[in-house]
Amino acid sequence: MRQNFCRFKGFQSSLLKTLTTLKEQIFRYEQTFLLESGQTLQGIEIAYWTYGTLNADKSNVVWVCHALTANAIVSEWWGGLVGETDFFNPKEHFLICANVLGSCYGTSSPVTKNFATNQTYYTDFPSVTIRDMVSAHDLLRQHLGLEKFYICIGGSLGGQQALEWAIQKPDLMQNLIVLATNAQHSAWGIAFNESQRMAIKADQTWQEHRPDAGQAGLAAARSIALLSYRNYDTYVKTQTDDTNEKTDHYKVISYQRYQGDKLVKRFHVLSYFILSQAMDSHNVGRNRGSVERVLQSIKAKTLVIGIRSDVLFPTVEQLRIAQYIPNAQYVEIDSDYGHDGFLVEVKKVEKAIRAFLNPKPIVLPEDDF
Repeated sequence: MRQNFCRFKGFQSSLLKTLTTLKEQIFRYEQTFLLESGQTLQGIEIAYWTYGTLNADKSNVVWVCHALTANAIVSEWWGGLVGETDFFNPKEHFLICANVLGSCYGTSSPVTKNFATNQTYYTDFPSVTIRDMVSAHDLLRQHLGLEKFYICIGGSLGGQQALEWAIQKPDLMQNLIVLATNAQHSAWGIAFNESQRMAIKADQTWQEHRPDAGQAGLAAARSIALLSYRNYDTYVKTQTDDTNEKTDHYKVISYQRYQGDKLVKRFHVLSYFILSQAMDSHNVGRNRGSVERVLQSIKAKTLVIGIRSDVLFPTVEQLRIAQYIPNAQYVEIDSDYGHDGFLVEVKKVEKAIRAFLNPKPIVLPEDDF
């Protein structure tokens, strides 16, 4: 369906043919882009998709921030929540999702060309942070002339971006919705990411300047990641063999290998490496003071959604966010899918969002008047 190594060009599917208002576009920023590290990029490109029509007063903007290896086609990975007949639909909303800096789905990354040299960056692409991703997307926002978002929503790494944006631009968004995310990436989460990077580094080809470098390392990294995306109960329930006689070729082994190979076919190892480091960098309190005080600066009406079975971003992290953002609402969802529950449990997510955006009025008994 899509060429390997994160290419958008030539992507055709029956799904996209029906989405007549879904458009891929490229924004090119030709000035020097300063990164939080002090390094610079001599111009950047951002691939983004819009879905729907902007209304006259530009009040129907829903900006979706995507997670680690997702692309900017939201309806492709959040179907059931975003689509022509779903809650977020092009008849009512102007949906935007932009590919993050460092990802290989069309935005400037290790597999795009350096404007200054006309050569592919590969390992010369600098490290980026969540703040760099937000700064890049804010340039796109300004380019599009959008002064206000009706909703900014994101889960996991996308939630980290949305939180950071709400802090950088307190008056930008009317509603903020974050799912399965945190205000500061934990030592636990960084440990998972470093374990994946160690697996990548064990593949001696990972830094070679070719599109298929590091594929064995990337497959191993993805296998590690899955352990954090799901949990013990998920694996026991879905991957246990139905016989007591096996001593090899277990169902779960095939599953882990399949998932690793699946990512290799659509993602590049250098982007994965850089994005995992960007996730590690997330700390809203860096150079600002305490995390709690910074969260209190968020002005948007906020919904925080946690997944009860999430072991990568446990609910204590979402509770912390909801505790300190003024008047934030917290909803916890039951799911067998762990961290991936924010992508899988679309009906439960939709129910929480509907209640948040359209709260039912409290009707008091007549005796209370």
